[in-house]
Amino acid sequence: MDIRHLFLATISATSHGFSMDIPHQIHLLRPKAGSRNNDVPGLSCLSWRLGVETNNVIGWATVPEKCAGYVGHYMLGQQYRMDSEVVANEAILYAQSLKLAGDGKNIWVFDIDETSLSNLPYYAKNGFGVKPYNPTLFNEWVNTGKAPPLPESLKLYKKLLLLGIKIVFLTGRPEDQRNVTEANLKHAGFDTWEKLILKGSSHSGETAVVYKSSERKKLEMKGYRIIGNIGDQWSDLLGTNAGNRTFKLPDPMYYIG
Repeated sequence: MDIRHLFLATISATSHGFSMDIPHQIHLLRPKAGSRNNDVPGLSCLSWRLGVETNNVIGWATVPEKCAGYVGHYMLGQQYRMDSEVVANEAILYAQSLKLAGDGKNIWVFDIDETSLSNLPYYAKNGFGVKPYNPTLFNEWVNTGKAPPLPESLKLYKKLLLLGIKIVFLTGRPEDQRNVTEANLKHAGFDTWEKLILKGSSHSGETAVVYKSSERKKLEMKGYRIIGNIGDQWSDLLGTNAGNRTFKLPDPMYYIG
């Protein structure tokens, strides 16, 4: 089987139970979309994604148009899932190595979008980050409450609970999306948590780094120990009170500073 047929077979199959109703034409293989270095003069989409994931490429508003096909293939193919699995497995190994006090104060911070819940059904129909962010359309999607779980993060979540580690969800979603977020999390299999922190009006205008640092500091002031922190954006993990160890999930579709 040549590489083109392998990609098409991978994309058309349901991957690990992660099923989305997406028109096939959105992610048909386009060989000149940057999957090979010499297809886009002056731009390797693989290298661009590496720069994004290592936080060397920052402040970008949209995925380069020439990389639309590459990012789509990555997100809907096996590589995204395998990359996420490596991160989740490392987090599990780390958590299992800890000698934890049994006082109920050990917590793990989870981001929500592209960490716990996946918005791939939305982004697959809206250009995989090539189109400028449209808050109206995105919030309409969020309010459906139909975001599936990221399976690797759900696996980590369940392992942490078994180890006696409590979960705190810390998201940039606004407070008025609390009810739909709670329902979506439970429907996706995240059925219990210590706290669900959404961005209230008091944090209006703050960057994600400032907002999340502030909320993590409040948790530690209440006596919690942040032994782990996982997110898809560097702004989930940078700043103060980030936790004993952080884990970065892949996400080349958008940037939040």
